[in-house]
Amino acid sequence: MYSLDVIVPFYNEEKLLGESVTNLIEANIHDKIYLVNNNSSDNSKEVAQLLTRGREDIFYLEANESMGKGAGIQTAIEYLESTHTIIHDADLEYFPEDIKVMKEFSKKNENSLVLGSRFIGDKERINKYRRTIFANRFLSSFFSFIYGYSVSDIATCYKLIPNKYFKKMNLSENGFSIEIEIIAKYLKMNTPQIIEVPIRYKGRTFEEGKKIHLLDGIQYIVKILYYKFLRL
Repeated sequence: MYSLDVIVPFYNEEKLLGESVTNLIEANIHDKIYLVNNNSSDNSKEVAQLLTRGREDIFYLEANESMGKGAGIQTAIEYLESTHTIIHDADLEYFPEDIKVMKEFSKKNENSLVLGSRFIGDKERINKYRRTIFANRFLSSFFSFIYGYSVSDIATCYKLIPNKYFKKMNLSENGFSIEIEIIAKYLKMNTPQIIEVPIRYKGRTFEEGKKIHLLDGIQYIVKILYYKFLRL
């Protein structure tokens, strides 16, 4: 029977974590939610633990070291018991209501990786920096060329993954390059099919807490090549 867990990695999101998880709960798409603290130095831990109080469907976990989003995702994988998992950032840039549509596609295509794309369809999107739009489009085009498989948004947070593949990926990226590793390793598995679903997006500024930087984009290029030609 189909089931869906949600991994929410977070670092210093005390102001947004509560609202982000509340939105996720109200979307009513999950079986379990795993809140993974990447060694926050603010009050995010207390906020997360409060969200678990009195609930049997929300769990608090801690990454061993403050190593980034990828480390948080890896921390939760061993606890997953569902058939599928989706990743949800705690920064209010994404809208959990969009997961409902993704979930329906996933139910009909249970072996597929379903991505929420910020570049197809006509959903409302607010981007604070033009350079990030250009960078994301360039990286997605570069990835598509190298892998011979068209993907419009490789850096999207919303990746809905069948756990029978997810648990076999042996993920190693501790930072944002986990986005590349997941898609690259999925494409190397048997009869892969990626389905992209239009989603909404509301970007934030660096002053508001946005964490991805130019160096991460360069790392994306390196990892695209690494997982295609060097990593089995």
